[in-house]
Amino acid sequence: MIAVVDYGMGNLRSVSKALEALGGSVCVTADPFKIKQCSKLVLPGVGAFGDASAELQKRWLWESIRTHLRMDKPFLGICLGLQLLMEASEENPGAQGLGLFKGRVVRFRSRGVKIPHMGWNQVAFDAKHPLFKDVPQDSSFYFVHSYYAAPQETSAVLGKTSYGQETFAAVIGKGNVFSTQFHPEKSQEAGLQILKNFLEA
Repeated sequence: MIAVVDYGMGNLRSVSKALEALGGSVCVTADPFKIKQCSKLVLPGVGAFGDASAELQKRWLWESIRTHLRMDKPFLGICLGLQLLMEASEENPGAQGLGLFKGRVVRFRSRGVKIPHMGWNQVAFDAKHPLFKDVPQDSSFYFVHSYYAAPQETSAVLGKTSYGQETFAAVIGKGNVFSTQFHPEKSQEAGLQILKNFLEA
């Protein structure tokens, strides 16, 4: 069973429908017990880092997610779900991240570009990684964000994208934990292939 975490801040329908269309057995849930019992976990998210952190803790989901991460069971974070894996964010100083990766989330500083970064952009990635099986190098994916993760561990960066004068981590991961700053469920064939690869992890 794949649990998609419902904490009131994610595009749950499009994510769950995409996974179901690929053959996944999906449960959209805010139940900490179901999250502990699932074989795979998806953490989507749209909105502010601090609000998301507060909602996850208020709904008793925080420790369930951390337990899943510690067990190294397959996990996929999407957009804000990626950023929450970091320790903190410039968006909301003092708000706590899940801390799987050392580092913080920072705001774009490039001049002459629109913020948020919205629309299609290419991703250069480690083609040997199983998450990118059958995905053409430099494929384009759909982004909507004003902040991006800056992990201290360079080995955690699995894919990069350039916007303005900045190159940022578009995909981070280690072990069975994968996260994308872009929305694979909105990224047509390349995005669906990434979701398929996650299902097969």
